[in-house]
Amino acid sequence: MGEDIKDLETKLRDIKDEIRKLSLWVPNIPHRSVPVGDASSNIIVKEWGDKRAFDFVPKSHMELIKNNHLVDFERGSKIAGSHFPCYIGLGARLERALINFMLDYHTIKHNYTEMFPPFLNNKETLTGTGQLPKLEDDMYYIERDGLFLNPTAEPPVTNFHRNDIIDEEMLPVCYTAYTACFRREAGSYGKETKGLKRVHQFNKVELVKFTLPDNSYEEQEKLLGDAEDILKALDIPYKVLLLSTGDMTFASSKTYDIEAYSPGSKEYLEVSSVSNFEDFQARRMNIKFRSNQDNKVHYVHTLNGSGLATPRTFIAIIENYQQRDGSIRIPEVLKPYMGGIEIIECI
Repeated sequence: MGEDIKDLETKLRDIKDEIRKLSLWVPNIPHRSVPVGDASSNIIVKEWGDKRAFDFVPKSHMELIKNNHLVDFERGSKIAGSHFPCYIGLGARLERALINFMLDYHTIKHNYTEMFPPFLNNKETLTGTGQLPKLEDDMYYIERDGLFLNPTAEPPVTNFHRNDIIDEEMLPVCYTAYTACFRREAGSYGKETKGLKRVHQFNKVELVKFTLPDNSYEEQEKLLGDAEDILKALDIPYKVLLLSTGDMTFASSKTYDIEAYSPGSKEYLEVSSVSNFEDFQARRMNIKFRSNQDNKVHYVHTLNGSGLATPRTFIAIIENYQQRDGSIRIPEVLKPYMGGIEIIECI
């Protein structure tokens, strides 16, 4: 009898493990406000800023980078392969200025707590936020250590509270973090992959919130506004899209994209995605809060957004602030971070 029970317990455990593995492939349920369809069904919900009226033909970011010696793509490729840019001189300074400005803005004006997390993640971390198992082929994996390079700061920052019970009065908990991000999916052909538009390594300032279930969508709108404020401060025109069911990520219940205007190519470039995951990630990571009302524990809702990703923001800055002679003005809010430099002179 005892052996039979042990056998049944083993079989039950195996079945539960199999159910758990299969459940990891089930995506989140879209919110009722999300349009059904593919990318063509995305809805523009906001446009901000006036496009600059140039009295000359604006150059592309590739021309501006080359003429001002801001990024060395050839030597970056020599070091690590294609799509690994090497910022140099005032290009590196501008990149650092942008990161520091965004971190200061979110911590001082938006009251986020800054975090500087590891750049490496174990499988449990990436499973918790939903990148694994679905997106494993898009990530860099260090087999010897069983660790993945950050695809974004979202996994380490969100997993900071894995298996935690947060007191209700602490919510919402808001973090901002800078990390380098590494993704294998950058293409190796076509004009859309040239320059900084698609790269394997890039910098990003992330925003993450842990909220009560009852007000997570209100908090998502606030997070969206926090990300928008960066582009407003930089005075760069942008638009906000509500993504359709077919264009959202696996883990998201509702996502907005923010796209900055690029006058050199006359297009909008995605610089941020702002998502509400409801309790999808919290269940995978076992993150709960203790309710003041019934003293019971419930799952939190998790939100995240880019605030912002730097490569395309860098593009938008140099293209929108270029001058007839090929030089680039520094946005007013970045001047203190550039040591007083006001113009990047064309060399």
